[in-house]
Amino acid sequence: MSTGKLAPGDAAEIEVEVTKDLSINRTGRPGADVLSTPSLLKLMELCSIEATDPFLEDGYATVGYAVDGLRHLAPTAIGAVVKIKAVITEVNGTRISYKIEALEGDQKIGVATHKRAVISKGGS
Repeated sequence: MSTGKLAPGDAAEIEVEVTKDLSINRTGRPGADVLSTPSLLKLMELCSIEATDPFLEDGYATVGYAVDGLRHLAPTAIGAVVKIKAVITEVNGTRISYKIEALEGDQKIGVATHKRAVISKGGS
C-alpha cells in the first residue's frame, strides 16, 4: 500500500451542528446540554478520516491508534455549529499524523494530535 498521494499539509474540514445525541448534561439543569468530550473526539476522528481515506487505494482504510494532547477548552451548546480541521503533519510509511483544531465561530474549543495507520479492508 502506498500513501504517495498523501503529504504533510493536506487537510480536511467538517462542520457539524451540535445535537442532543452529541451532548451531555452533567448539571441536570434544563438547557445545560453541551458537546461532550467523547463526541468532540469522534468528530476529530471523522475529520481525520475525511483528510485521508478518500485518497487511499481501493480496499484500504485507516484506523486510529493514538490521540495525544486532547484538550476540550470550552463548552458548546446544542444548536451551535462546530468546525473541525485536521491537517496531516507527517506521513511515515503507512502511519499518518494529524494536528486537529475545533472551533465554534472564532473560539477554539478543542485541540489534539492524532495518529492513524493504513490497513487493508481484507476481502474475499
